[in-house]
Amino acid sequence: MTLALVAVVGETVTDLLDPWPLKIIIDNLLQSKPLPPWLAGIVSHVAGQNKFAVLNFAVLAVAVIAIVGAVSSYVEKYLTTSVGQWVMHDLRRTLYQHIHGLSLAEHDEKRTGDLIGRVTSDIEAVQDFITTALLGMLVSALTLTGMVAVMFYYNWRFALIALSIAPALFLVVFVLTKRIKKASRAVRQKQSELVNIVQEVFSSIRVVKAFSREDYEQQRFEEQSLENVEAGLQARSVKAKLSPIVEVLAAVGTCLVLGYGARLALAGQLSAGDLIIFLAYLGKMYKPMRDLSKMGDTVSKAAVSYERIQEVLNTVSRVRDLPRARSAPPFKGKMEFDRVSFGYSPDHPILKEISFQIEPGQVAAFVGPSGAGKSTIVSLIPRFYDPTSGQVKIDGSDIRKYTLQSLREQMSFVLQDTVLFRAPIWQNIAYGKPEAQRAEIIRAAELANAHEFIEKMPEGYDTMVGERGVSLSGGQRQRVAIARAIIRNTPILLLDEPTSGLDAASEQAVFEALGRLMEGKTCVVIAHHLATIQRADVIFVVQDSQIAERGTHAELLAAGGLYSELHGLQQLGSAEEPSVGN
Repeated sequence: MTLALVAVVGETVTDLLDPWPLKIIIDNLLQSKPLPPWLAGIVSHVAGQNKFAVLNFAVLAVAVIAIVGAVSSYVEKYLTTSVGQWVMHDLRRTLYQHIHGLSLAEHDEKRTGDLIGRVTSDIEAVQDFITTALLGMLVSALTLTGMVAVMFYYNWRFALIALSIAPALFLVVFVLTKRIKKASRAVRQKQSELVNIVQEVFSSIRVVKAFSREDYEQQRFEEQSLENVEAGLQARSVKAKLSPIVEVLAAVGTCLVLGYGARLALAGQLSAGDLIIFLAYLGKMYKPMRDLSKMGDTVSKAAVSYERIQEVLNTVSRVRDLPRARSAPPFKGKMEFDRVSFGYSPDHPILKEISFQIEPGQVAAFVGPSGAGKSTIVSLIPRFYDPTSGQVKIDGSDIRKYTLQSLREQMSFVLQDTVLFRAPIWQNIAYGKPEAQRAEIIRAAELANAHEFIEKMPEGYDTMVGERGVSLSGGQRQRVAIARAIIRNTPILLLDEPTSGLDAASEQAVFEALGRLMEGKTCVVIAHHLATIQRADVIFVVQDSQIAERGTHAELLAAGGLYSELHGLQQLGSAEEPSVGN
């Protein structure tokens, strides 16, 4: 940027020198008017004193000024483009990193498409400002200052007449720039909403097709696109007014100077060279004025985009490392909830002062009606959310004393909605342990009952998995997820409905894999199918935001409470299921 500023000075100087060769030719050669002493000394020293030497000097000066101006312009544009690209990279990296640092609470409140827009188009608007407007504004400002100074040096009356339009010009620019910025903000908002719709529909395309809602989604997209067009046209109507008004005001200023200067020239009070150089400077003075006024659009877009970027960067994560957080020691796996309360919104509590303990190596299951808070309990253990009151402890210490990374590094997850990335299968298995060797990956797949079906795939472990794992069946995705948890080999395992929606054969294969995965680990399991957790060491029944019952499968059945009722309903449902072919 410093080098680019040097190039800007070169551009400014060449702009200021550009009219002088013409003045030398007109005054010295055509009208035999002597040059100013300082300029005569330079010409005499460089080219000599005869008229042909002066002509050669003027011609050479035109070429040198053009070359220096061209080189300065190239260097300035090349360097500002480089700076713009690197600023875009740094800003995008910072924003992306900050978004990753936000907790799920913040992600729940923000739309994915809007965040995508801020990481892409908003940052590009800032880059465009740096590349095209930042030093361009400086060039225009320096050139304008230089022109005004030279014009006052030549004839202060001329300069005052030329600048008489400046107050009106800057008033117009100021008023319209405010309106342009407001219109640009509306356009950015509409563009963000359009991206939200596209992202939402494309990520849910199976649901759209399953319910034949293509026409509805097309209509919804077109309506939003039309709103975007309308906002763009409103913004354009404001921007379109600026350039003509500036041109008219510049023409008025030129008319005033031309009329006044021509009268002085006719009266013999001003040489033709002086009038021509003054008119040349006048044109050059109005050019940066025009350029500055036209940059209002780029500046407004960048300002709005930067506000949107700053809005994300200023968002403070509700779940973050505390000032004195330390790395977690190797966990034994004892977990405790001490009067924990939590709600996604203050007026809607999900958990109310629940307390329980899970001993190291135990398998603890949570059951209960949908919406009772089971998944919320599991989300509090790795600090996806923090409780509004109470403490979550591991091995007797509040987990908020540990850094988030060191806490989560000692936990593995197998969730109901298994997310796989568009990458080879081996890379999906090693996602939680990138440094894993090939042998470790294959061993984990074998323990997860996944090796056999992976080997049958076209490229084995190098087979690319479709986005979100759509090229695999539900059972296959779950077994890949289990392999991912096995290779991580952590002391704590969190399972959220790991067999939901699987057929009997896939469920059996997943059960066997889970059995191997859970050996020697403290496991927290959420299950709707009570048959999957009958062997759990302790079962907690969650109802009305509290722990309603706790005990083993046999103890809870004998108690005749909610667990027994749920078990009876599931047994009845299983007995009434029709067999295949009936």
